[in-house]
Amino acid sequence: MLTFVVRRVALMIPTLVMISIVTFVIIQLPPGDFLTTYVTNLSAQGEQVDPAEVAALRARYGLDEPLPTQYLTWIWGIISDGDFGRSFEWNRPVSGMIADRLPLTIVFMAATVVFTWIIAFPIGLYSAIRQYSITDYVATTIGFLGLAIPNFLLALALMWVGLNVFGQSSVGGLFSPEYQDAAWNLGKVLDLMGHLWVPMVVLGTAGTAGLIRILRANLLDELRKPYVVAARARGMPEPRLLLRYPMRVALNPFVSTIGWVLPVLIGGEVIVSSVLSLETTGPLLLSSLRSQDMYLAGSIILLVSVMTVVGTLISDLLLAWLDPRIRHRLA
Repeated sequence: MLTFVVRRVALMIPTLVMISIVTFVIIQLPPGDFLTTYVTNLSAQGEQVDPAEVAALRARYGLDEPLPTQYLTWIWGIISDGDFGRSFEWNRPVSGMIADRLPLTIVFMAATVVFTWIIAFPIGLYSAIRQYSITDYVATTIGFLGLAIPNFLLALALMWVGLNVFGQSSVGGLFSPEYQDAAWNLGKVLDLMGHLWVPMVVLGTAGTAGLIRILRANLLDELRKPYVVAARARGMPEPRLLLRYPMRVALNPFVSTIGWVLPVLIGGEVIVSSVLSLETTGPLLLSSLRSQDMYLAGSIILLVSVMTVVGTLISDLLLAWLDPRIRHRLA
């Protein structure tokens, strides 16, 4: 087990280096750069841009340097000083911008993950135990609808419900206008809770539906295996039989989702966050990609990639702890 952990951690380093290189190159693939986009937008508005000013900005941001030099400057700043560079569009340090949005992103996505697990676990369990019952058919139908309906469409529908049914004055964002820039207090926390349910339900619907189907299928597969039939024939009580053996194996999909929970906590959900005007990292990433703000976009993508690698390692270790079969293979 220790050898496995050491080997995986050692492999993480070259993996993250390759991810950072690929990320930086992909951001540079569209023609031009941030200044090209900036000058084009100003020209479209009828404004003239001094070429000397453009040249000075290009030299200031190092855009006249070769691509490998730009990458090495950026990555060395992260390693040595934790400096992710400066956002061209916002003219602010990238680390400060991410720090401003990251706490709300984590709160929002953590609430969504907890909501998904709380709903999916009992429904998937009951659907497997009562296969082909009315409740199973209802859960299956709702699950298919949750997978089929796009998140942004559900977001628009819930915004309409919040406005016309519940009478919310502001259905977008995470705060009402009066609490937007206010200091944290009980009123602001309650206001956040009042706005959090819409994006939480929107993002949790598809995830809940998928986990219900996975848990149901895995549990049904385990309930038909000989060791379950033998334990039932020996008279083991059904609740003890279910929770001690089949449920433990069927929980593997829940544990394996740790691999994508961590990157989701950092990256947020770009489309839904943009539709609902949430102050998370998702819209910030979208804006940086559209304006070719390479340091801001690259930093967010790099953080998401790091969390994906770390989350995968954590999920593998938890699976090994939960499932003796995996521990035996790693021994």
